[in-house]
Amino acid sequence: MSAARERRHADLERGLTYAIGGAIWLWLCFRWLNSWLGGVVVGSTEPLVPQSFATATESLGATLGAVADGVPLVATGFDLVGWAVGMVGFASQYGPQLAVAAWLTVVLTVISTLVGLVIAVPLAAARVYGRVTKYVALVYIELIRGTPLVAQLFLLYYGAPFLSKFIREVPGVGQGIVPAQAVWIAIIGFVINSSAYQAEYIRGSVESVDPGQLTAARAVGLGKLGGIRHVVLPQALRYAIPSWTNELVYLIKYSSLATFITVPEIFTQADAVGSETFAYTNAYVLAAVFYLVLVVTASYAMSRVEAEVAIPGVGSSDAGR
Repeated sequence: MSAARERRHADLERGLTYAIGGAIWLWLCFRWLNSWLGGVVVGSTEPLVPQSFATATESLGATLGAVADGVPLVATGFDLVGWAVGMVGFASQYGPQLAVAAWLTVVLTVISTLVGLVIAVPLAAARVYGRVTKYVALVYIELIRGTPLVAQLFLLYYGAPFLSKFIREVPGVGQGIVPAQAVWIAIIGFVINSSAYQAEYIRGSVESVDPGQLTAARAVGLGKLGGIRHVVLPQALRYAIPSWTNELVYLIKYSSLATFITVPEIFTQADAVGSETFAYTNAYVLAAVFYLVLVVTASYAMSRVEAEVAIPGVGSSDAGR
């Protein structure tokens, strides 16, 4: 009976998680599609509920907060409940602005991680198997890891104006759903930064593969590069998935640094909402909720990837940043 009850509780918890997550992502996809199509249902940043709903909930929250003044313990509880109720109205009014900005956060994270991985694999192979190239890879990796990401973004955006000019003149940039040049510069900065960290994750994973694997590959007729590509890397990349998940989470959170080069991502919009309403706490809490949704989704997706590619008897590395 106990085991059956635990299974029911687990199924209920899983069902609630899927329902809440599905509802959030359905709303996000609707907001993105509506924005891309020029606001065919509502304005791209307009709420679905009327302004009166936000006003009513914020008023109710203020009333609950004041209902038990003078009774400290009771007042604290009512203050929290009142704030939560008022937060619902605040989120319904300003959530659409952050939802549109969340698309840029997703773009920055996904492109930077994938392109960074493409660069990181040869860097890691050079670190482990190269002779001269390992020193080139080492200099690149240590230079990037040893300098702040925000300094790298500043250097690319403000210290290399020719890069902004070149990107700005590319046809289509800044038109429709194609991001402006600041977003592309942020992507370049994140790719460079991510590739260095991912290279070290993959290097550790490559070194965890039994050296005899490459020897065996050579023995059956594969060259050194062929053995690395077809025998070592497939195993190493499986080991690296937990660390790669960590990198994905890192980039989601640190995409907020793009605000310093005028990229209108989640944190930038939250700051703008705070400046408009003077409700900075509510604005930043709402931004934190968006980041949390993205982080939890990325972690869950990567856990599914890890389960799908797992091979019995082949372990995984838990190294992280």
